[in-house]
Amino acid sequence: MSLDLPFDNSYAALPERFYSKLAPTPVAEPSLIALNHALAESLGLDAKALETSDGVAALAGNVVPGGADPLAQVYAGHQFGGWSPRLGDGRAILLGEVIAPSGERFDIQLKGSGPTPYSRMGDGRSWLGPVMREYIVSEAMHALGVPTTRALAAVSTGETVVRDEPLPGAVFTRVASSHIRVGTFQYFASQNDVEGLEALVAYALSRHDADKTSALELLDGVVRRQARLVSMWMGLGFIHGVMNTDNMTISGETIDYGPCAFMDAYHPLKVFSSIDSHGRYAFARQPDVAMWNLAQLATALLPLIPTVEDAQGVIDQFPDLFRKEWLGVFRAKIGLRTEMENDSALLHDFMDRMAANGTDFTNIFRALGSGRARDQFADREVYDDWDRKWRDRLALEDGSPENRKADMDATNPAVIPRNHRIEQAIKAGVAGDYAPFHRLNGVLQSPFELSEANEDLARPPSEEEIVHRTFCGT
Repeated sequence: MSLDLPFDNSYAALPERFYSKLAPTPVAEPSLIALNHALAESLGLDAKALETSDGVAALAGNVVPGGADPLAQVYAGHQFGGWSPRLGDGRAILLGEVIAPSGERFDIQLKGSGPTPYSRMGDGRSWLGPVMREYIVSEAMHALGVPTTRALAAVSTGETVVRDEPLPGAVFTRVASSHIRVGTFQYFASQNDVEGLEALVAYALSRHDADKTSALELLDGVVRRQARLVSMWMGLGFIHGVMNTDNMTISGETIDYGPCAFMDAYHPLKVFSSIDSHGRYAFARQPDVAMWNLAQLATALLPLIPTVEDAQGVIDQFPDLFRKEWLGVFRAKIGLRTEMENDSALLHDFMDRMAANGTDFTNIFRALGSGRARDQFADREVYDDWDRKWRDRLALEDGSPENRKADMDATNPAVIPRNHRIEQAIKAGVAGDYAPFHRLNGVLQSPFELSEANEDLARPPSEEEIVHRTFCGT
């Protein structure tokens, strides 16, 4: 007996060249690791039913739920600047879409669910580590207020996945506003398929910009959403790690948490991704890469835009839009409610001093609100000089110190998914112990609060705990 879910599948109604229809590949022995009850309920799904043997079988890909119309999407993309004309879902199956009680439409996708026509000789599977990482980080990002895909479930498969070594397999259930990527548009443009491009634009507008009607308006909406998204990443010290055009959604949600990382010690050119050997996607380069990706989207849409100049004008908005969003994020982080001309210089001066001292990105901003920021600097005189400038700027603001601290504490997280804590949770999970995983997830759901019992999760890594590289897992 299979589980019935309230699917309403619009992407599957697009022309057949948009996807390949196929069912997930069953696994040997599925077992539920985690189910996101709150997300299930917000989607109008029965969480208890998902925890039954039929529900776990559906989340593992062993049975196709009633109402599903499973498919793998096709897309192209620039990967580290190199063009790949045909990528697509190589280890993911879109089960279908549900309309939540809020009226919003969401995709439900299985990752690690077996090979597809786009697997490029891969096995279509995922090992446990990337599944745990994506679950932890995507739900933490949601709790931090960042637009993101979500984690509905993680299931172990009872099978071995071979990467550099034999590893336990797992399947991840991802929820997204859609899985339409910049690379989806690039695919149809590269095929000179104007009819397909028109259909994709119309569909994307219906999903994400229902009040708009043209490709140019769609491009404008994507530019604005990405300016906001990347500014929020920057405010958290988050490094995506693999900002290929096939990993940028038009919805403005963070997607594909592969070799992602949150910085401990701040440096603007920090890189963690093991596959980013030239630092293309380093922390401070993310805004430039976002604009480059958006330019590729504009290029793909040119057949549907009146003039090249129209498209260029929309893309040229990005630097100013990003700068405005970035200033809004970082003003709030240092307790400023108003805008003044020299705020950018004050902020960049602070971050230059942070970089020179190797200051912990998360803890220094949290400490500003409590008056303990000086202790975060190795060279305290370097901090003192900036502190005088900051105090002078704060004197021009209204509001009490108590209210300012409350505002800053609601902006600057006390705890983030630190790389070493994620690695520790994964290592324990591989050994069959999911307690660190569940504990970390639980604490990260309230990132602006921290009890004494969980203070260890806010501490930077010791020298031997530092994670220097993160990995994709494919």
